[in-house]
Amino acid sequence: MDIKAKSRVITITGNIKSISDFAKIKSLIDSITHQHKNITINIVDSLSITSSVIGYFNKLILKDSISIQMNVGSSQLINLLDDLNLTSTFRAKKSF
Repeated sequence: MDIKAKSRVITITGNIKSISDFAKIKSLIDSITHQHKNITINIVDSLSITSSVIGYFNKLILKDSISIQMNVGSSQLINLLDDLNLTSTFRAKKSF
C-alpha cells in the first residue's frame, strides 16, 4: 500500500490489508485533520478495507466532526461498503 496527500486530498493505492497500513493511514490523516475539517480520500484500487481503518474513519466522522468524501475505484470495495451500510456515512462513490 502507498499513501500520499496533497492539501486535503489523500490518495491510497494498493491493497489496505495490514496493521502497518492502518498506522500509515492514521498518521497521515491525523496530520491533515489538524488543518482541514473536510477531506477527500481516494482509494484507487484496494479490494477491501480493514476493520481498524473502518473504525478510524467512523471515529473521524462521528467524534471528531471531520467530513469525508470517499472515491473508490474497486467495485468489490464499494459493494462491501454498501453491505456494511457505510456508503452514505463515508459519502463513498465509485470513480476512477
